[in-house]
Amino acid sequence: MSESERVVLDGDSLTVEEVVAVARDNVRVELADDAREAIRTSRERIEHIVESGDPVYGVNTGFGELVDTHIPREKVEGLQTNLVRSHAAGAGRELCREEVRSMLLTRVNALAKGYSGVRETVVDHLLAMLDSGVHPVVNSRGSLGASGDLAPLAHMALVLLGEGEADVETADGDTRRLPGDEALETANLEPLTLKAKEGLALINGTQLTVGLAAMVVADAEQVLRAADAAGALTTEVTMGTTASCDPAVHAARPHPGQKATARNVKRLCSGSEIVESHRNCDRVQDAYALRCLPQVHGAVRDAVAHLREAVEVELNSATDNPLVFARERVDERASGTEVGAVISGGNFHGEPLALRLDYVVNALTELAAIAERRVDRMVNPNLQEPHLPPFLTADSGFQSGYMIPQYTAAALLNECRSEGRPSMDSTPVSGGQEDHVSMSATSAFAARRVTERVRTVVAVELLCGAQAAEFVDETLAHAPGTGAVYESVREVVPPLVDDRPPHPDIEAVTALIEDGLLDDRLEATLSESLE
Repeated sequence: MSESERVVLDGDSLTVEEVVAVARDNVRVELADDAREAIRTSRERIEHIVESGDPVYGVNTGFGELVDTHIPREKVEGLQTNLVRSHAAGAGRELCREEVRSMLLTRVNALAKGYSGVRETVVDHLLAMLDSGVHPVVNSRGSLGASGDLAPLAHMALVLLGEGEADVETADGDTRRLPGDEALETANLEPLTLKAKEGLALINGTQLTVGLAAMVVADAEQVLRAADAAGALTTEVTMGTTASCDPAVHAARPHPGQKATARNVKRLCSGSEIVESHRNCDRVQDAYALRCLPQVHGAVRDAVAHLREAVEVELNSATDNPLVFARERVDERASGTEVGAVISGGNFHGEPLALRLDYVVNALTELAAIAERRVDRMVNPNLQEPHLPPFLTADSGFQSGYMIPQYTAAALLNECRSEGRPSMDSTPVSGGQEDHVSMSATSAFAARRVTERVRTVVAVELLCGAQAAEFVDETLAHAPGTGAVYESVREVVPPLVDDRPPHPDIEAVTALIEDGLLDDRLEATLSESLE
């Protein structure tokens, strides 16, 4: 998706790929006409409530434990301003640019569903901030994942009031940090005076969590494709067999991810003279790190698919509270009359994302674990095939070769294993009114960290696989797929002849994965992308 293209938000069809395109690639955003109509209808209902004086949570009452405090009409607007100010209680590191943009985008799409009761101008301000490169300064910590991501979203909303701070991107590519009102001015916007319900609608929801989770899905899927490529190259250069990827094996146990991984490895190794050269060797079975590659990678793939399913639902959901329904039967038994309704519920609770994010942390950690074991099989003199020298250097002893990158992979694996499981914890807040929370944002940050670490572990395997290939009989050709993997690594890292710091090599191969260059090379070679 190019920068000239646009993502049209209608509240119903936002995708993971579109979140990534807007957050990272600056694709522009607009609001669908139907969404504007839904927003107007919802706002009319809120204005009717304000006029009637009926007590409705979030409109003319206090919040949390203060829900029973009625707010007089003349203080309703001030209530919303106080809400945003008081909830901007974040701590910790600031969100990076893509994290802020993903949160802005997903907040707009939730408002576009027309259940939140905000005015169009609120949504238009958020859209203009996205398109103009006005990114609120948001501290990352403070969300409990219920009532949504309150503190981070409040920092975002402060800028709409002309308060807080924002990083503003200039025409020459620089970034300036400005007070909220000055930042809005760069986008030709005036600070907003929030009306009834608008403060709560802006800060009550799972938009930090789901924005982060969308990027976890995209990144984890990319790492999985790279892991399949790394595993295929390792299988080849360690004289492994692809018999374990035979379709018959996986038809007998047809987990979707397992079947997809087996197809990937089979395709990548198809036509390999190296694999064919030892078809009749004495080895009966490969070690599990090779033989069970489809089963392990496939289980991780299924876990990520499970997260994608939840993210796709959450991206197109109304997650604030209360929700405004233009025509709804409130009590059919009492009157049978259709009237408007503002209903308090719990769609802000991040549990559907939190549980799956923690699951993906576990799954990706296993991906790192099996990749690290394959690295060890290439460098460890006690496990190596006879054609490979200790630590993949011809002058081992005098040289250490790639001994220490395996240490790095092991250290990163340990960090992945040490991540907690935030969704298993719940700390009651707000005087006990909010007595069970999801910690979904904490889970999302953990999943982001783990994905980054696993990417580096896979990069170490690719680095070692390419080096191991230097010691394979040069008269034997790689498969087109594994050859493309090898050449991709060699385009950024030369063969290791004399000892040198491995750090730049690891970084270069990590970037090869992260920037999509490995995906592009394999798609061009195989005429279609890996699954």
